Amino acid sequence: METDRRSQWLRGVLDLCVLALLDEQESYGYQLAQALDAAGIGPIQGGTLYPVLLRLQRTGLIVADWRAGDAGPARKYYRLTETGRQSLRHGGHDWQTFSTRVTTLIGKGDDR
Repeated sequence: METDRRSQWLRGVLDLCVLALLDEQESYGYQLAQALDAAGIGPIQGGTLYPVLLRLQRTGLIVADWRAGDAGPARKYYRLTETGRQSLRHGGHDWQTFSTRVTTLIGKGDDR
């Protein structure tokens, strides 16, 4: 897959992916980046992920708090708000509908 195409797709769904991960459990940035990579969506650099987290926080979809680390510096943990859960449900439904339509359209080419 072309890197430019993948980057464009990722821009459209990275917010939803982060919300989905935070719906499972609260997390800090590096942990989120690892989870995205493990899911086959990454690697996501901090310069991409942290602006997304800040935007989600500013719009009230997630909240964050600093916690002392067991071994090392404090970490900023993020968790989903109720508004974030609603946004994930609606956005997830919209994404599934859209991706199903794209898959159907692309699949039509297999019949040729």
